[in-house]
Formats: sequence, structure tokens, C-alpha cells
Amino acid sequence: MTDEPQQPGKKIRVAVIFGGRSAEHEVSLESARNVMAALNPDRYEALPIGISKEGRWLIGAEAMPQLQAAADNGALSPVFLSAAQPAAVLGPSAGRALVEITPGGTAQPGQQIDVFFPVLHGPYGEDGTVQGLLELADVPYVGTGVLGSALGMDKAAMKDVFTAKGLPILPHITVRRSDWREDAPAVLEAIDATGLQYPLFVKPANMGSSVGVSKAHEPGELAASIELAAQYDRRIIVEQGVDAQEVECAVLGNDEPEASVVGEVVPGNEFYDYNAKYIDNNSNLIIPAQLDDDTTEQVRELAVQAFQAIDGAGMARVDFFVERSTGEVYLNEINTIPGFTRISMYPKLWEASGLSYRELVERLIELAMERHEDRANNRIAR
Repeated sequence: MTDEPQQPGKKIRVAVIFGGRSAEHEVSLESARNVMAALNPDRYEALPIGISKEGRWLIGAEAMPQLQAAADNGALSPVFLSAAQPAAVLGPSAGRALVEITPGGTAQPGQQIDVFFPVLHGPYGEDGTVQGLLELADVPYVGTGVLGSALGMDKAAMKDVFTAKGLPILPHITVRRSDWREDAPAVLEAIDATGLQYPLFVKPANMGSSVGVSKAHEPGELAASIELAAQYDRRIIVEQGVDAQEVECAVLGNDEPEASVVGEVVPGNEFYDYNAKYIDNNSNLIIPAQLDDDTTEQVRELAVQAFQAIDGAGMARVDFFVERSTGEVYLNEINTIPGFTRISMYPKLWEASGLSYRELVERLIELAMERHEDRANNRIAR
């Protein structure tokens, strides 16, 4: 299917998908509010699509207030639930339309969509699941595809790819929740045998916003850290800590990505955990980062290399550690749908690089269209 040219005077309808089933649901709501507010109303029409924590899809103006009320009160409004219908994304035969499915299974005509803008952080949105749905529907969407999204979400697989590409990462080991449940002493012994030095950071392989992450300062704290991470994923990363500056770089583009200026995070807590990011308001973002020119350029180059290693598209924020004693740079992780509030690092880095929030959103939509047009060149086997 090829993209039809935009008719003069016709607004581009952008379906912004937000919420979702992950622990980062509330962060997604704030990101989506900012994205929709940034869309130029003379050129774009925003269609809100919310996904509740239970997986219910809500379409239209009431989606955001309903999900926000549910976040505040713990459940969707019974009145709204009695009237709401689930939604489905249909493919090319439906002309990029959303349709409503009645309880009896009858499809009702839906709204035509020009491009989808997923603003879903964490599992069930940033991990390739929604991207796969949109690929099946053959519609343009903002951001990285199925493979890159899955690699960007899964820290264990991500580190394997970075290692294969010769990119610098910290020593670590991946353990399985099933092994931990079956024989915790054996897992602790295996970790000890790696020679990893304390402190250790323990994190679920598939989660974002530092949810489930903790710092084990000595062996007596390790079991509790693993138990916490095991609540969120079946695989757990145990990684050597390092006394370092935490710096971040934003990447934008498709086949020819560009890196932003580099920013630095100075956590208000012991490390940049969920509370430090979203609740305590005691962390500082320094742009540009306090790095020498050579290290800054190394970070920017590595950010692009990490983006290309996972076959990134559209956007990503790449996080690094710069060891204080040696100046060594280590890749921490890549985030394919980074926080998108106006105070989030990703848009702030591009603003410092000369691209406003509104221009950034428009550029991402252009990149989504460009990537979809490129996919149309693929030959379908006969």
C-alpha cells in the first residue's frame, strides 16, 4: 500500500496512543498530553486513543480524562464503561481506519487515520507489541519497528547486541526468575562466581523508568534486590555499579540518524530511581553535560551506533555512564519511546540543539511517513 498525497487544506489526522498496561501508565498520560498540545491545530487533528491498565482501548475526547480519573481513583468510571466499546485497528482494506466493535461483534465505521503516534512507555507498548499490531495494519507510525522496540525494551538482549557490536557496557549477569524461585542459593553462588564487584544494580530485564531497580551495596542486600526485580519480569539483570556521571543523548532520524547535545542527570536520590525521576523533584538536568569535548563527541557517536545496532527509527534516548576515575564511557541502555513531557530529557536535549518541542513532534511524524513509504518498496513474495 502506498501513501496517498495529502489533499490541500486537509488536516493530517494523528492518532496518539497512550496509557497502557505497564507500570509507566501515568508517565505515558503526561507525555501524550504534551504531544497532543504541541500539534499545530492548523495542520493536524489529534485523535486520542487511550489504553487502560486492564487493556481496554478508549477512543476520542473522553479517553484522556477517563484514564486520568482511573489513575487517580483506581478504576474506570462505571458510567463510561457501560457506554464504551472496544476498538480494533484494521489494515489496508479499511483505509487505515479504526472501527468500533459492538458487543454482538458487528463492526461500525471508524475514523480514518493518517499516522499513529504511540506514546506508550514500558511493556505492552514500547516493546514491539503495539508496533507489531500497526505493522499488521500496514499503517505509518512514529518510532522504531518491532525488532528494535523489542531489543530496546529487553535489557538482556540489548546488552547481547551491544556486545556483539563491540560497544562498551558494564559487566553483568542475567538470571531467570524460575531459577531464583527453585534454588536461590545456587543463583547467589553463580553471581558471586562472576567476580562482579559491589555495589550491584539489580533490574528487571523488561521495564522502564527504573521501576523494580535497586542497588545492592553488599551481599546481604542482594536477595531482596533480586526478589524486587523478579516481581516485574522473568529475567533479572545483575550489573556491576560504577562511580560515574550519568549522561544522556537523544537520537533522531531513520537511516541517517543525528545525535543531540549531551545532557547530564544529577540524581537527588542515591541513584536515578522512579521517585527521583517523577515524584521527589530533587534531581537536576544539566544541559550541556559537564564533559570535555572529546568525551562529549564519543558519547554522541556511541549514541548513534547504539541506535543503529538495534535498527532504531524515529527517536531514542541513549543513556551512559562516564566513570569518574578513568573517564571510560559505558552504554547503559537505549529507550525507544523516551519520556515526552516538556521537562523530559529527550525534548529538552533537542530544544538545546535548536529544535523546538513542536518542531520535534512534526519531524517525528515526517519520519514515520518516510519510513512507511520506504516499506512500500518491499517486494511481496508471490
